[in-house]
Amino acid sequence: MVAEDQSLENTGSIHVVKEQSRFCNVLCGPVRWIKMLSKELHWSFVFGVVSLYGINQGLGGSMGRVATEYYMKDVQKVQPSESQALTAITKIPWIIKPLWGILTDVLPIFGYHRRPYFILAGVLGVVSMLFISLHSNLHLYFALMWMTLSSAAMAIADVTIDACTAYNSIKQSALASDMQSLCSLSSSIGALVGYFMSGILVHLVGSKGVFGLLTLPFALVSVVGIVFSESHVPGFSYKQVNQRFTDAGRAMWRTMKCSDVWRPCLYMYISLALSLNIHEGLFYWFTDSKDGPMFAQETVGFILSIGSVGSILGATLYQLVLKDHPFRGLCLWTQLLFALSGMLDLILVLRLNLKFGLPDYLFIVVDEVVSQMIGRLKWMPLLVLTSKLCPHGIEGTFFALLMSIDNAGIMTSSWLGGVLLHVLKVTRTEFGNIWLAVLVRNVMRLLPLFVLFLVPKGDQNTFKLPSEIMGVDPEEGDEKEEARNLEMASLVHSVDRR
Repeated sequence: MVAEDQSLENTGSIHVVKEQSRFCNVLCGPVRWIKMLSKELHWSFVFGVVSLYGINQGLGGSMGRVATEYYMKDVQKVQPSESQALTAITKIPWIIKPLWGILTDVLPIFGYHRRPYFILAGVLGVVSMLFISLHSNLHLYFALMWMTLSSAAMAIADVTIDACTAYNSIKQSALASDMQSLCSLSSSIGALVGYFMSGILVHLVGSKGVFGLLTLPFALVSVVGIVFSESHVPGFSYKQVNQRFTDAGRAMWRTMKCSDVWRPCLYMYISLALSLNIHEGLFYWFTDSKDGPMFAQETVGFILSIGSVGSILGATLYQLVLKDHPFRGLCLWTQLLFALSGMLDLILVLRLNLKFGLPDYLFIVVDEVVSQMIGRLKWMPLLVLTSKLCPHGIEGTFFALLMSIDNAGIMTSSWLGGVLLHVLKVTRTEFGNIWLAVLVRNVMRLLPLFVLFLVPKGDQNTFKLPSEIMGVDPEEGDEKEEARNLEMASLVHSVDRR
């Protein structure tokens, strides 16, 4: 290890950085791995990833999900299909992520591209959560409005840290998989803690009380904005904003016309849209159906937290074993496993597990762990591919555009799932056709395999877009990159500068 560190210091080669990353991950443990990333990418970036993905989105998002489900069911008293459609509306801010992305890329505030947007997102989230938690009799549509605003706050923070991740993934491509693994592990660990606490907190303080507690993760987002390391952009002319918006739009259009970009984007949308989301129907069945398990609030939170262990296992398995495999092969096997894992839900709702002597509690824990693990394995290579499709200079904008396509697929999945529940007449009290909804969902998960040819065959570490798409002149790339970096956050301490 000493010889390897000395080689890294002397040569500064990307290959050695990659080998050091593998060695740290496998042998030295997560502490050494995080220290290595902090050294290569600056500690404030790692702190931002852990705070936003781990605490705000992981812990806060999981607590918010459980609180929202009980809030819609017990406080607003809506049907499962209606809850499915309404909660999907709160995801609209994630679909317009390119708007937030282009603002962070081309419109600095007080000379900074990233820090003010973190602070703004934190303040907006705190205000939104306070309104929902303190109002004693909030109308459904006003509650939906504040939920959407809190979702917008999380989306703004997400697109800002995504921009930094995409920039670093291009600058040090050998660490792209490591960065995505850090993001996923932070999110999964945060979700584990959040789900474990959510049921207990809903029982103790109610769903509205949980919304009040969610002001703390949003406040942390503002703290990230205060301590984040970013180069100041002096003398910015706001008269050039229109031209910058135009240039960014042209760069996005030029990139989207590239077949290496739009083909995997189309696959990601189809894969997500056809994986019908019927979670609300299953949630109502878990908690309200006399023929179901009738889980209490604490049990629901605990089951979901155990499911997050599967997500951590999936991210770890990807980091240690699968991150060097070709994109298409991984997508093939993970999509197949994703469809097969849905059969566990079918066994549960048909009560076949009881015939085999397996209690509901044990079976659904296994179901959650397996489903979350496979879902994470399915998502990880797509995230790495997304980070590698972003051209220089508009990393935040273009990564946000790609993620908005994914979020559009997720929202389409929720709406189609809500329609399916409505057509099959799955309500608050009628669950006779819930098994058929699960079966239809499982069959639909196989359809993306027919468009798998849209995914590139390339290796995850060597795949890159053509130089003209990336916005780099092959002959003058180094000079243009250096000039461009003057207007970007100085997050990466390259080996040559040490």
